[in-house]
Amino acid sequence: MVALVMVLGLHSFSNFSFAQEAHHEETAKVVAGGEEGHGGEAAEPKKFDAKEVILGHVKDAHDWHIFSIGESHYTVPLPVIIYNPARGTSVFSSAKFEHGHKAYEGYQLVNAHYLHEKGLDPAKYVDGKVIAVDGDGNPTDEKIYDFSITKNITFMIVASALLVILMLNVAKAYKVRGSKKAPKGFQGLVEPVIIFMRDEVVKPNIPGKHAERFTPFILTIFFFILINNLFGLLPGSANVTGNLAVTAALAIISFIATMFSTNKHFWGHIFNPPVPFGVKFILAPVELIGVFTKPVSLMIRLFANILAGHIIILSIISLVFIFGSLNKVAGYGFLPITVAFNIVMMMLELLVAFIQAFIFANLTAVFIGQAMEGAHDEAHH
Repeated sequence: MVALVMVLGLHSFSNFSFAQEAHHEETAKVVAGGEEGHGGEAAEPKKFDAKEVILGHVKDAHDWHIFSIGESHYTVPLPVIIYNPARGTSVFSSAKFEHGHKAYEGYQLVNAHYLHEKGLDPAKYVDGKVIAVDGDGNPTDEKIYDFSITKNITFMIVASALLVILMLNVAKAYKVRGSKKAPKGFQGLVEPVIIFMRDEVVKPNIPGKHAERFTPFILTIFFFILINNLFGLLPGSANVTGNLAVTAALAIISFIATMFSTNKHFWGHIFNPPVPFGVKFILAPVELIGVFTKPVSLMIRLFANILAGHIIILSIISLVFIFGSLNKVAGYGFLPITVAFNIVMMMLELLVAFIQAFIFANLTAVFIGQAMEGAHDEAHH
């Protein structure tokens, strides 16, 4: 439970520094020349932009876009929570922004329509970011902090609630049926996973009595990542573990757990490695850097693998529209190939969802175990 709270808290805090900012498909409607071209002629309809669509689906957002039918987009507005040192805290629904077409209480959601209307440089303002504006809607460059409940945070809350409910039901089953009776139902599905993680991941890597103490922590990380990985494969869901802010929060939690598990032997090997004296000055800084690169590797590995899988799936789907924009017959002709490729990719991503959750949990256990081991390990070798 503590780990879940820390994940949500760290991600919320890092929203304004790490988060991949929101993007809504409504911005795709804005043409560089506006609604009408020069001379009063209607602007040429915008062609399908695969990059814009793909990035729009994998990024975080201030609303939950469920699906679209033609020009109609069905979304669920989410709470916007902005802290301004000068004006205090403002809380309102993201629907007030009208997909970036309107400012509210001195704040504006940046999108292509707004940038074009105000003639602003797109390189200076992040698409989907909330900024402070004046009465005329012009940016004021005030420092604000965005603690909004975005789509990713919403899905993390749902995943956390689901995890707690499922595990409480499993625990209740043990209380009612007893531990000696054969498990059944969801209990029978989860028990082999828990036993495997305990016996094959935690105990071999974390020494002695500490293994039992860290088993709930490692299991929480594993199931939390797994549930969010699986959620990400559902249509209309959020790309939670493919967001750098989320994986950064998980990596920080892993790093904190590792640092609290260290002992004097661990730091002795870092600052006074058992090598010739002249080599110590080279190896010690390398070992110290390694302490901080381990959580970074955890963060990048999970983020990159999940994000890459989503981009590949969306890219394959986009091929239908790319071919269709060239020729309708080609678009329909490529549809069966797209379906076949996506079935294969979805099966692969299902496997990746389990593998990446396992790797993150396993490496966390390895790092904690390395921090605990010391003199007795050296004597053994």
